[in-house]
Amino acid sequence: MNIDEIMKILPHRYPFLLVDGVLEIQEKKIIAYKNVSINDPYFQGHFPDYPIMPGVLIIEGLAQTAGILLMKDLKKDSIPLFLGIDKARFKKEVRPGDTLIYDIELLQEKMGMYKVKGIAKVESKVVASAELMVGIKRG
Repeated sequence: MNIDEIMKILPHRYPFLLVDGVLEIQEKKIIAYKNVSINDPYFQGHFPDYPIMPGVLIIEGLAQTAGILLMKDLKKDSIPLFLGIDKARFKKEVRPGDTLIYDIELLQEKMGMYKVKGIAKVESKVVASAELMVGIKRG
């Protein structure tokens, strides 16, 4: 799935669209990526002399990837909502030039809310992980 297809699913746009492509998608699993660039706007202040991608944006990228998985078959006017986060851990820095891989697995669905496990990797090494709660506001 390329960026054009992603933008048909997610309402996010630059500078807050944090998924560049989807490598694999199944019923309960998705693997997507973001090419981290020195031109990403947050590097102007985080940190100018040693740029590191903010952890909250890595988690947001995981949540957006979950949104793609959950919304791929819904109407365009639906919006994914980030409802909660548990067990977030950050293991390694993400720097310009890295390709960030988002791996999402659907764990549970209950009353229109979804619990997913998210793992972010760079070069097959875990950089962050979390369990996320996501909902869908249907239009």
